[in-house]
Amino acid sequence: MNIHTYEKAWLVAAMVLIVGFIATITYGAVGPGIAMIDDDGGTVDPDEINDHERFSDPGVDHVGGNEYEVTVIAQAWLYTPEEIEVPAGSEVTFYVTSRDVTHSFSVVGTNVNTMVIPGQVSEMTVQFDEPGEYGVLCNEYCGEGHHTMEGLLTVVPEDEFDLTELSVDAPREVEAGNETTITANVSNGMQDDLETTVTLEIDGETREEEITVPGDGSEEVAFAVDTAALGEGEHDWTVTADGYEESGTLSVVSATDGDENGAGDGGDGDA
Repeated sequence: MNIHTYEKAWLVAAMVLIVGFIATITYGAVGPGIAMIDDDGGTVDPDEINDHERFSDPGVDHVGGNEYEVTVIAQAWLYTPEEIEVPAGSEVTFYVTSRDVTHSFSVVGTNVNTMVIPGQVSEMTVQFDEPGEYGVLCNEYCGEGHHTMEGLLTVVPEDEFDLTELSVDAPREVEAGNETTITANVSNGMQDDLETTVTLEIDGETREEEITVPGDGSEEVAFAVDTAALGEGEHDWTVTADGYEESGTLSVVSATDGDENGAGDGGDGDA
């Protein structure tokens, strides 16, 4: 059978287009090193999310090595957490569910784009090789605030990443002559032990204590403060550990003032 030259040209062009489409889809699926979504996420009762083992505390968890898990809850019209930070060179598995209606979890610049359905858990694994920022958007219309629903995923250099948290429990007011305590709690979300120094600065005096915080654990440091040595008045304090800082003010009042005003309640220091 004789095929006209123009027909041959169109046949070749059609084959090239088909091959090109297949190549494009293949690259989009595996080229950036991002796995497509599977159906292994499981289910969760939307009414019991707050009591769920995973979703009761959404955020970033270190699994081990360069592997991390990120738990996200979508609801009108925000993601929890709104900002996510992971280290470069890491493999990140996202677990996402919805508290109310259908949303989506779409990471701009990647092919992570999944529907987030109440009762279902969307699971996807991503390899992040280079530092950068990625917007997180909802592509499923979810109500009048849909256009404001967004988040941020930041990939930072590996040596700049940690999962340390510092909290401080300190009184706001103490009667002169009494001894009080400023307590620092350092939490380590990584699986490896953390060696750090906890420092208290108050009224120009610096006190330090070296601690080792076990992987996925916490350590508490209590600094005894002699109010007689401080004297009456306002005394600013600062606690630092592993690059994190909390600060506040301790008021030392006379016994008479304390009786009139009542003792101050304890509380966390202000960041």
